[in-house]
Amino acid sequence: MKNIVHPRTALTPIAVAALLLAAGAAHAQTGAQSAAQTGDDAGAQAPVPTVVVSASADASAQGLPSAYAGGQVARGGRLGLLGNVDIMDSPFNSTNYTMSLIQAQQAKGVADVLANDPSVRVARGFGNFQELYVIRGFPVNSDDIAYNGLYGLLPRQFVASELLERVEVLRGANSFVNGAAPGGGNIGGSVNLVPKRAPNAPLNEITVGVDSGGQGYVAADVARRLGEGERLGVRINAVRRDGDTAVDREKRQLTVFSVGMDYRGDNYRLSADVGHQDHQLTDPRPSVSAGANLPIPAAPDADKNFGQPWTRSQERDTFGTVRGEIDLAPNVVGWAAFGMRSGHEFNSLASPTTTDTAGGTAAYRFDNVRDDIDRTGEIGVRGELRTGAVKHTISATASTFEGRSKNAYALSDFSGFASNLYRPLDAAAPPATFYTGGAMDNPLLTNKVILGSYALADTLAMLDDSVRLTVGLRHQMLKNVSYDYNSGAAQTRYDRSANTPVVGIVYRPLKSVSVYANYAEALQQGPTAAGTEIVNQGQIFEPYVSRQKEVGVKYDGGKLGGSVAFFTTSQPLGNVQDRVFGVFGSQKNQGIELSVFGMPMHGLRVLGGLTLLETEQRDTGVAATEGKDAIGVPRTQLNLGVDWDVPGMPGMALDARTLYTSHQYADAGNTQQLPSWTRLDLGASYTTRLMDRDVTLRARVDNVTDRAYWASAGGYPGYGYLVLGAPRTFGLTATVGF
Repeated sequence: MKNIVHPRTALTPIAVAALLLAAGAAHAQTGAQSAAQTGDDAGAQAPVPTVVVSASADASAQGLPSAYAGGQVARGGRLGLLGNVDIMDSPFNSTNYTMSLIQAQQAKGVADVLANDPSVRVARGFGNFQELYVIRGFPVNSDDIAYNGLYGLLPRQFVASELLERVEVLRGANSFVNGAAPGGGNIGGSVNLVPKRAPNAPLNEITVGVDSGGQGYVAADVARRLGEGERLGVRINAVRRDGDTAVDREKRQLTVFSVGMDYRGDNYRLSADVGHQDHQLTDPRPSVSAGANLPIPAAPDADKNFGQPWTRSQERDTFGTVRGEIDLAPNVVGWAAFGMRSGHEFNSLASPTTTDTAGGTAAYRFDNVRDDIDRTGEIGVRGELRTGAVKHTISATASTFEGRSKNAYALSDFSGFASNLYRPLDAAAPPATFYTGGAMDNPLLTNKVILGSYALADTLAMLDDSVRLTVGLRHQMLKNVSYDYNSGAAQTRYDRSANTPVVGIVYRPLKSVSVYANYAEALQQGPTAAGTEIVNQGQIFEPYVSRQKEVGVKYDGGKLGGSVAFFTTSQPLGNVQDRVFGVFGSQKNQGIELSVFGMPMHGLRVLGGLTLLETEQRDTGVAATEGKDAIGVPRTQLNLGVDWDVPGMPGMALDARTLYTSHQYADAGNTQQLPSWTRLDLGASYTTRLMDRDVTLRARVDNVTDRAYWASAGGYPGYGYLVLGAPRTFGLTATVGF
C-alpha cells in the first residue's frame, strides 16, 4: 500500500510543530512580561470573577458552541484535534444536536436523536441488540462512538440520552480528525457524544413518565456551581426505566447514574465524568434473516413479537474520564485526557431464519458472555502564529487506545426449533451444550486491540479570513492479537501502521455563504484470512484505506441555515476468489446531501433534509454481485421535522416529523428487496407554572399510523438480516423544576 510508512517518517512534523508553537509561546510570554512590568498590583487584589457559562462548559476556554436559531442544533462542534469549529468555517459537513431537541422529542437513546438526520439510518448488530448507525451508507458501530472526543468509553449496545448534552454527527471519512476507530468503522461518518455540565443557575429537575406497554420512567437532573466565583460545577443525573415496551411481551430495565464536574481556573480548565449504566432486555424481538433463494417476507404486525420468552440481553458498564486544558501562553493551549471503561455483557439469543414463503422460521440458541476493559487517552497542543498576512492555527496530538476483551459462547444443536413470524410458537430453551468456546463462568482473554497515533495539522487563514486551508497528517499504528477461547494461547497477531492525510478548504465569498471541499481517508484494521476451504488461512492484510472526495456549499442566514454536499467514497472489499481470501474489488458510495435547520419565522422551527445515494460493488470477481447495490443502503432518505409554538397559547408547542426510506437490498446479488417505508411522528409540549414551580408536560406518538415495515437490512458486512420497525408508541412525561 502506498501510504504504509515506518513510524519514524512522521516524527519530523511533530517536532516542527513543537518548535513553532514554542516560538509563538516565547514571543507571547515576552509581551505578557512587558505588560506586567508597566502595570501595578491591582490585578492581584481584584476579586475572583464569577464564571459565566453560556452553554455547558467543559475543559475548554470557549465552552460549547452556541445553539443556532430555534435551539435544535448548534453552530459548531468538535473536530478532533482541531477543537470546536463553527460549521461555516469547517471543511466538513456536520450537524450537532442539542439537549433541547433531545428533551423535546423524549429521546431515549442515541438512535432516537439520529432519527432526525437524513444521512443516517439505524440498524442493529449481527444477531444482537446493539444499536448500529448507517451514515452515508456505511455502518458505524456503537463501539466506535466517541465520548467527549475519546473512543471506547461508552456502553457498546445502547447509550441513554440522559447522559448527553449534545450528539455531534460528522459526515464522511474522518480517521485523520479522530484517529482510527477501535471497531473498524467511521467510514461514512462518526458520532461524538458530549456530556452534561453545570449551567450558571442552580438546576433541580425531576421527570416522571410512562410509555406504551406501561413502562414507567423517572429521572433526576441536579446541578450546582460552587465555591469562590462559582468555579466548580457539579451535575448529577439518575435514571430508571422499568416495564413492558410497545412490543408484545418485551420488557426493558434501565438504570443510569452519572456525575459530571468541571473547574475553571485562571489559566486552566478541568473536567471529569463518572457513570454507570445497567441495561436489560427480556424476551426482546430479534432480527430476522431471509432464507437463501427466498423473497423478503411481508412485515408482521408492528407489535408482534416472534422472539422466545427465554431470550435476554444484559449489559452493565462503568466508565470515567478526566480532561484538562492549560493556557501555555496567549493563543497557545495544551490539553490532556484519559478514560477507562469496564463492561460486562450476557446474551441468550435465538435469531430466526425464514424457511418458506408463509413465514416459517428456524432458529437455534446462542449464548455468549463478554467482559471488556478499555483504556484510552490523548495529549495535544494548539496555537496560533502569523507568517506575513497568513494566520496559522497549528494543532498536534498523540493518542492511544487499548482494549481487552474476554469472551465465551455456547450453542445448541443446529437443528434448532421451528416457529412462524405471523403465528409465533414458544419453544423450550434447548441446552446450549452442542458447541462451546471457552467457559461461560470464567471467559479467557480472546482479543486485544492496541491503537496509537500522532497527528499534525495546520489551518491557514488568508485574504482577511475569507479562505481557510487545512492540511494535516496522522500516523497510526494498529495492533491486534487474538487468543484461543479454550487455552488462551495467542493465535494471530496483527501489527501495521499507515499515514492518513487530509486536505480541506473553505472559501467565504459572503458572510452568509461558505464553499468547501475536502479529501479525507478512513483507516480500518486489515482483515485476517479465515473461512472454509481457503488456501491462505491466517494471512494478515494491510490496513484498509477508504478514500473520500467531497464538495459543498453552506448557508447561514442567521435564522435559517442549510447545506448541500456532493461526495464519493470508495472502500476496499474482502472476499474469496479461487479459494484465496483477499482484498478484491471495492464498494463505491456517492451521493448528494441537503440539510435545513433553524427558525425561519417566529415560533416555527424546522429540521431535516434529503440524502440521495448510489452504491456499486466493483471488481468483485463474482458475476452475480458485480455492479450491484450494496446491502442495506437505500437510494433515498428524507427527513422533515417542524416544531410550532401555538399562537395565543403561551407555552404550548406542537411538532411533527416524517421519515421516508426508499427500497434497499438484503443480499449482495440484489434478489431480496425490502419495500420503501414512511413514518409519521407527532408530539406536543406545554410549559407553565404550577404552585410556583416550572412544569413541562410532554406527549409523543411515534409511528402514528402503526405501520408495519422492515426498517433496515444488514449492518454487518455481507449479511442482510432484517429489523422490524417499532410499533405505534405513546410517551407521556412531566418535568418539574424545584
